[in-house]
Amino acid sequence: MPVLEYKCPNCGGGLELNPVNQKMKCPFCLSEFEQAEIEKIFAEQEQAKFNTDGAEEEEKARKDAEFSGSTNIYRCQSCGAEIMADDTTAATFCLYCHNPVVLSARCSGELRPSRLVPFMTTKEQAISNYQAWCGKKWFVPKDFKAITTAEKISGVYIPFWLADCSVDGMVHAEGKKIRTWTSGNYRYTETRIYDVARKAKGMFRGIPADGSSKAEDGLMDALEPFDYSQLKEFSMNYLSGFLAEKYDVDRKDVFPRIKARVDENTEAVIRNTMHYDSVRVLEKNIVIEKTDWEYVMMPVWFMTYKYLDQNYYFAMNGETGKVTGILPLAKGKLFWVSFLVGMIGFILGIIGGGLFL
Repeated sequence: MPVLEYKCPNCGGGLELNPVNQKMKCPFCLSEFEQAEIEKIFAEQEQAKFNTDGAEEEEKARKDAEFSGSTNIYRCQSCGAEIMADDTTAATFCLYCHNPVVLSARCSGELRPSRLVPFMTTKEQAISNYQAWCGKKWFVPKDFKAITTAEKISGVYIPFWLADCSVDGMVHAEGKKIRTWTSGNYRYTETRIYDVARKAKGMFRGIPADGSSKAEDGLMDALEPFDYSQLKEFSMNYLSGFLAEKYDVDRKDVFPRIKARVDENTEAVIRNTMHYDSVRVLEKNIVIEKTDWEYVMMPVWFMTYKYLDQNYYFAMNGETGKVTGILPLAKGKLFWVSFLVGMIGFILGIIGGGLFL
């Protein structure tokens, strides 16, 4: 059953009927209104809301149709990754396993993100950062450093869930204050033990978790932070020349990762209020009371390198240029270097031993 609630035009408080004078009275600002006056205001607000909602629905439908009509999904036949790209993008290989990809389907409007952070770094910058990142590493394969490998770096919009969490936390701990002093020939130590309890309520905004099962979670976490002030309303124009993967990990599946981060940060905030020499947590209870979600896309320069049947990754934050990755280890190089170091040590040992004969 629909519920009507009349709000005070002055302060927004709930209006109540004053049975004495039959006027609508606000218990907060004490304003009074004739019933006919309030009904007129309410009717105008409802009509304005109806018009606004209708316009918003039409705009959403238009954007969803635009998104569905100009977005293709390229499916990798090897690893199953599904990658979104606009009609101008030529997908030549899978970002994750480097196998060829083929156009398989159209993308439905419900997968349309609300906002994204656009790319602010170029491919040339990504290649330069890649070469600087791996250039001084001795034990990586030669091909890994080659420019032909670096040129396989692609710009891709990775799906992310952003969570705003309202939190209620409690921590029970044991705090110690330790004091030492010297008197005469003796050194004294005094330890005072305190029973400490803290409660806190707060809000964490924009906690990120990638929504891709193919992207390594640790790799994506290492690219943080992204500057949310750069978030733009989603438009297909931003995809031009880039790839964009659709999410295949739902928000309910990333919630445990969000919860872990909330727990860790809530405990850290509460512990910072405990000014003791040492703190030992005895009990904690951290509850997320409410979570609001937003589906967005973040820019990442990404490359996969396959070595000895195992995939290795390079990733760069497409906004800030921050670099991370997992390097392959050329076991042949490592063996020969270890062998030579061992031989040199052995020879030096023999020479050193001969000097004492």
